[in-house]
Amino acid sequence: MTIPERPTGPGRPKDPAKRQAILQAAQKLFLENGYEGTSMEAIASEAGVSKLTLYSHFMDKETLFNAAIRNICSTRLPCNLFQIEEDLGALPQEKALQIVQQRLLDIGLALQQLISSPESIGLHRVMVSKPNSELPKLFFEAGPRQLLNDLQRLFQQIDNLGLLHIRQSERAAEHFCALIKGLAHFHQLIGYAAPLDEQQAFEHVSDVVALFMRAYARA
Repeated sequence: MTIPERPTGPGRPKDPAKRQAILQAAQKLFLENGYEGTSMEAIASEAGVSKLTLYSHFMDKETLFNAAIRNICSTRLPCNLFQIEEDLGALPQEKALQIVQQRLLDIGLALQQLISSPESIGLHRVMVSKPNSELPKLFFEAGPRQLLNDLQRLFQQIDNLGLLHIRQSERAAEHFCALIKGLAHFHQLIGYAAPLDEQQAFEHVSDVVALFMRAYARA
C-alpha cells in the first residue's frame, strides 16, 4: 500500500467534524472486523473522506486505533471526573469525605457503563480471539492504562489532602477497577448474563465505593 503524500506547510486547519467521523468509522470497523481485518482505505470509505484527509489526521492504523480507544474512554470518562478541588482538605472532614465518596461513585458508575457497553464487550472479545497479536497491548495502553493513571493521580491527591490513607495509589487504582468489574462483567463477557440494569449497577457501584472508603479510611 502506498501512503498518500501528506501536505507540507501549515495548510488549512483540520476539520473537527471529519476527525470525529473518522474516529466513529474506525470504532465501528475495528469492532466488526478486528484490527487486522480493518484497512485504512475501508475506514476512509466508511467515514466519507479521502485517504489524503484520513492520513492528514492519523499517520497510520496504530495511531488511529489508539485515538479511537482514547476517544471512547474520554467520552465516557472525561478528565474532570478525576479532578477535585485543592481546598477540599480545608473543609470539615465529614463533608470532605462525602465529596470524595460522591466523586468515586460518579467515576464508578461511568466506568461500569463503559465496560458493559456493546463497544467494550465487543473489543474484549476481539482481543481474546487474537491473544498473540499486538492488539491487546495497543488496547491496554490506550484505554485501561490511561484510566489507571488518572485514578492513581486522583488517589495520590486524596492521600495528600489527608482524607484517605492511600500510600500505594497504583495498587488502589487496580483494586478499584477490579471491584467495579466484579463478576457481572465476566458473566457479560462470556455471554452468561445480560448487563446489569440501572438499579443493579447503582447498587453494585455503591457497595464497591463504600467498601473502598472503609478499606482506605484513616485510623
